[in-house]
Amino acid sequence: MSDVSCSSTSVRSGPSSGGLLALLVLLNLFNYIDRYNLPPVLAPIEREFQATGSQMGFLATGFLVVYMLTAPLFGWMADRYSRWALVGIGMLIQSLGTLGSGLAESYLVLLIARCVVGIGDAAYGPAAPTIISDLYPIEKRGRKLAWFYAAMPVGSAVGFAIGGGMRELTGSWRWGFYSIVPPMILLGIICLLIRDRRINRGVAQPVVHQKIRFKDYLSLSKNRSYLLNCLGMTLMTFAIGGVSFWMPYYLEEARGISKSASSIGFGLIVVIAGLSATLAGGYWGDRLKPRFSGSYFWVSGIGMLTAVPLIGLMLVTPFPACWVVIFLAVFVLFLNTGPSNTILANVTSPRIRASAFALNIFIIHALGDAISPPIIGWFKDRWSFDAAFLLLMGVVGLSGIVWCIGARYLLSDTWNEEPSQGIARNA
Repeated sequence: MSDVSCSSTSVRSGPSSGGLLALLVLLNLFNYIDRYNLPPVLAPIEREFQATGSQMGFLATGFLVVYMLTAPLFGWMADRYSRWALVGIGMLIQSLGTLGSGLAESYLVLLIARCVVGIGDAAYGPAAPTIISDLYPIEKRGRKLAWFYAAMPVGSAVGFAIGGGMRELTGSWRWGFYSIVPPMILLGIICLLIRDRRINRGVAQPVVHQKIRFKDYLSLSKNRSYLLNCLGMTLMTFAIGGVSFWMPYYLEEARGISKSASSIGFGLIVVIAGLSATLAGGYWGDRLKPRFSGSYFWVSGIGMLTAVPLIGLMLVTPFPACWVVIFLAVFVLFLNTGPSNTILANVTSPRIRASAFALNIFIIHALGDAISPPIIGWFKDRWSFDAAFLLLMGVVGLSGIVWCIGARYLLSDTWNEEPSQGIARNA
């Protein structure tokens, strides 16, 4: 496939593609800092508001439900209006929710504030990957999207550090929220000043509104690569959501690891293994593409299939050697982050790319990490943690198989964005 060379044409009258990518990575970093500065201060919030454990858990569920329900709406808008405006507005809305979280004087107000955070996050999620897709040609997209999604593990760890650290420093759980509001507002304002430019026949053009037909959306239901990738990502999200929620508990209760060691040890593993795997997955997907047309599917699928025996080995390996096994398992579980999102970008028409990302967000969360923690908990209560992890092994293996099957369709489903032909599907 020919290089679109959209990067140079899209930024001659504005910021460089590298600068815009750096801004998007920074925005994603603060998104995850905002999400994960809450868990370290759940205990003092629970005591202050006299809330139950289930109520505290619903702070995360409320955010997630609002996020996945509003993402399709913002995806629809991102296909029609300025994506940078939506990103900026989303960050400003999110900053209001974050400020409200710190100011909350009751559980209900805090719950509403976290739901507002979900709205802001949903405005950003579908639009940002499509901007990156316009900034870089297909041959470079995997690596660039990997940098964007690498902010996930790093932001999560920084969020834990800020939430807990500001509480220790100030004696109040509220300052973890206050401290990140100013940079979030600044980032939102910067985004509002950037002019959106989409790629049309290989040439960057400002677009305020574009007409989209119903058959454009209907094409997703016939897109085998999109459907298989969504299924693989859903199974992966189910597994990772269950693992991340229950792993500290498992390490403490089932393996006898101290609370501090389990939290710090697993947190460091997620940051180091998650970051390195996300970047490596994007690099390998792009690097192998000339030799294997389904490289993004293969990297994702082989990573998940490799995780299956590692999860099993984790259950029987004594500590401290088990930390090495956990590190390797987390690494291969995160290999798919860049490639799977690159698949979404490459197999969908730029006309509806944001909507395609938004629909994917809804599906993978509704059928993935929104339901896996209670299901894993039921397996734990009914049988044991070993039984719960055996379930996860099956889900991880199935996701790997689905992604490997998808590799055969990727070449035919990839959209050709050559200037001479416009935007059309390869034969």
